[in-house]
Amino acid sequence: MEQIRVIVIDDSAFMRKVITDILESDSRIRVVGTARNGEDGIRKIEKLKPDVVTLDIEMPVMDGMTALKLIMKTNPLPVVMLTSVSEADTTKTIEAMSCGAVDFISKPSGPISLDLETIKHTIITKVITAAQINVQKSPSKNWTRKWEQPSFLDNDKTIVGIGTSTGGPKALQQVLQALPENFAAPIVIVQHMPPGFTKSLADRLDTICTIRVKEAENGEPLTCNTAYIAPGNYHLGIDESQGTLRIKLHQSPPENGHRPSVDVLFESLSRLRDVNKIGVVLTGMGSDGTKGARKMKSSEKNTILIAEAEETAVVYGMPKSIVKSGLADYILPLNEIGDFLTKLAMKC
Repeated sequence: MEQIRVIVIDDSAFMRKVITDILESDSRIRVVGTARNGEDGIRKIEKLKPDVVTLDIEMPVMDGMTALKLIMKTNPLPVVMLTSVSEADTTKTIEAMSCGAVDFISKPSGPISLDLETIKHTIITKVITAAQINVQKSPSKNWTRKWEQPSFLDNDKTIVGIGTSTGGPKALQQVLQALPENFAAPIVIVQHMPPGFTKSLADRLDTICTIRVKEAENGEPLTCNTAYIAPGNYHLGIDESQGTLRIKLHQSPPENGHRPSVDVLFESLSRLRDVNKIGVVLTGMGSDGTKGARKMKSSEKNTILIAEAEETAVVYGMPKSIVKSGLADYILPLNEIGDFLTKLAMKC
């Protein structure tokens, strides 16, 4: 395996040094250059042709967002954003994901972030994952695939559960934007993302979708044409009480290293009775969601499971696991999933 060539762009010399040392502690990675701002970074990218770029959001001369848009326009390649958890930066990070960044690394809190070493494994893993992504594969490309008209469901209530990870924010945007304002079911979503960022994701999607999108709150009842995103660091489940479906947030131990976990969400859906259940697994690394999907199927044979097709998945890990396990009823390209769900979820 050839070494992954990385350029580190950050206005802090300290951060450039720390990130470089972390990445080069893994023999699979070589930092071929560093840059102090976006303008300097663009020049280095053109000259050094890296496989992956890490890009700070806040920088002088040319900030990370401006640089990202130029990179994706002139020389598309995997970009991992480096961001803080301030409200302004989380909002910009979510925007960056919609503009083509494949992932982000959240800086630890603290005035100088000396504890960046504590997320060494995360940084290395995300850069290695990014190197495997083909950013030319656009989720908005007009892939088409024939599928049978879905069977309509039997119960009076329907719920849609969606699980996703790397590449998820952009994929969710495409799916949710395709849903009509009167979409006839509530949607519960697990997107692997740390605290702070899930609210920014929900707020952004809410402004560009006709359905309502919000960060889930413990105990709130589910309503049709609303999507609820699990808060970072909380599992999301669904409880039924006196005929009403409600959000249940909890901090049980992580599943598959994730909290929130798609498995936890799907397992909670499997326990619901007299409810039509539709599970959707979009782009993401690993296999989170497969165990829960299996429980959904075993508890209710009419459960419908949809996996994103390899043609459009930024990372074909989570949906591939569903397909290889024989659990997928439908394998659909991203641009068709929203329309499919609209035809399927006829009851709430």
